[in-house]
Amino acid sequence: MSSSLPSPARPLLDELLDCPPGLLDTTFDQLRTLLVVYETGSALRAARALGREQSSVQKQLDTLNRNCQALCGEVLTLRQGRGKDFLFTPTGEGAARLARETLREWLDAVHLSRRRLGRMITVGTTEFTLPIVSRAWDLVAEELRQREVEFKVVHVRTKDLWSRLESKEMDLICGTIVSTPDGDRRLRDHEVVEYARGRAMLLTNLGEPELPGDTARTSDLAGLPLVVPPAGLIADFLACWYGPGFRERLNVVADIDDVHYGFSLLRSGFVRGCMIVTASIGRRMAERVEPGERPLRTLDLHDDLEPKAELMTGAFVRKADLERYDTGHPLNRLWHAVQEDARLYTTQP
Repeated sequence: MSSSLPSPARPLLDELLDCPPGLLDTTFDQLRTLLVVYETGSALRAARALGREQSSVQKQLDTLNRNCQALCGEVLTLRQGRGKDFLFTPTGEGAARLARETLREWLDAVHLSRRRLGRMITVGTTEFTLPIVSRAWDLVAEELRQREVEFKVVHVRTKDLWSRLESKEMDLICGTIVSTPDGDRRLRDHEVVEYARGRAMLLTNLGEPELPGDTARTSDLAGLPLVVPPAGLIADFLACWYGPGFRERLNVVADIDDVHYGFSLLRSGFVRGCMIVTASIGRRMAERVEPGERPLRTLDLHDDLEPKAELMTGAFVRKADLERYDTGHPLNRLWHAVQEDARLYTTQP
């Protein structure tokens, strides 16, 4: 038989039974230490991050290096001198990537099992919708504490809401989205408890001669100087009315990373323009007048473009999750509490 023919693959069981002792002795704790050293650069900084002695971290690195030298012929890390970060060898770089993937997959699997078994529930919320979660949790807190359910709250920025909904990292999310006929269809796989709907306003430091009246049309935005963030509600509104390439069709005088910086720009007068905001934020900003700052005013925004867009604040959960779990599962219990809170909250005078 020709020696060029590939040898048959070894059965998996044979490979498992023949694992080298150095590999079998490697623990998750050692892999985590290796990753922390990789991220921080040194045993000292890793020890501080882990809350351990530097000697403990160095001992784990020495063990990993010794085992890797025996297994692969190369250590994972090299010291470069006092005060300098560790140098990771090519084998060390590969080991760090593999350790990251291994630990992430295991953590994801553990969290998934805990969620499925009702041992943990993760809720995402924006800053402004945190009270929804707080009120709903109060309705079931005692019951779920007695069942020793771990409750975790994650801060979600409004601009990341759609991606977080689709990522399945969280069981339930509360926030505000731009709602359109097309946008609502994106929620076809979710149950929604709606708390409020509203229209956007225009916040500006332009005076009456430049922008007269107390109302503007969405079609007027094409002729106004605009302050716009890269993503979030403002960008979503403009994309609805002017398409994904709205920056090429509009007069964007300032790109901002954060709406609070946009408020500061307008108040300083350094930029003269307008921002799309929610009604509550717009009124609050217009009422606040500080010495030396340019006063701001709001204009109602009349939507005369298609598709019609408005703000919708609510809670969102995947339909499949509610159907997958029984009615006593913590997620269903919390979702029922959200529904009850919405009923009480929206019917109050």
